[in-house]
Amino acid sequence: MAHRFFSDRPIVGAVARLGGAEAHHLLHVIRATTGSRVVLFDGSGDEFTAEITELGRSEAVLAITGRTTVDRELPFQLLLAVALPKGDRQRWLVEKAVELGIRRLVPLVTARGVAQPGDSTIQRLQRAVIEASKQSGRNRLMEISAAQEWAHFAKSCQHAQTRLIAHPSGGPPASRVRIQPGPGPIAVAVGPEGGFSDEEIEIADHCGWRRVDLGPRILRVETAALAMATLVSLAAGSPDA
Repeated sequence: MAHRFFSDRPIVGAVARLGGAEAHHLLHVIRATTGSRVVLFDGSGDEFTAEITELGRSEAVLAITGRTTVDRELPFQLLLAVALPKGDRQRWLVEKAVELGIRRLVPLVTARGVAQPGDSTIQRLQRAVIEASKQSGRNRLMEISAAQEWAHFAKSCQHAQTRLIAHPSGGPPASRVRIQPGPGPIAVAVGPEGGFSDEEIEIADHCGWRRVDLGPRILRVETAALAMATLVSLAAGSPDA
């Protein structure tokens, strides 16, 4: 299987150029040579077959030899809002969210949250999105939004056709939820390991979020988030799940 690389510039015409981290990986990690063939994607949904024609110290020039639209996205938009864990668990969560086909991830600021992701954290996680997209074969990048207060996000998400919040009381088991996909996104929310506060749950109820229960055991944030995403995909009838 050919190595995959991400172009941060739209690929138009017969030539593409790779720089930055992608060129470093091409030049110094896999040690590609002139004539090597690779696969490129630029986030547009297309894949490009390409042949390396020039190698510089920090840039590679490639001739585009083919272009194909390859759709590996879910048949609906899945939005995950989550109070991120600390440290390396953030990156792991993002990587798996990409693999599961989540369209957009919104870091939440909650009363009991342990991480307050700023711009530098978001930029670092966006690099994880690229790496996971290369590995999983996605040709569109999962979006990571700036962190939002839960109250603001819950109220601003009225466009979502389905809104589900993980909470251990007052809702059916997540495995029993059924969803009819429509034109709007499906939004799921997962709080920190201490859970959403009573006030935050009241806000969710007021804004029309449906509670769902993930079971009697205490789950890590990343476990709960990925379980919700998988169960929602099953409930919506995705062939991926």
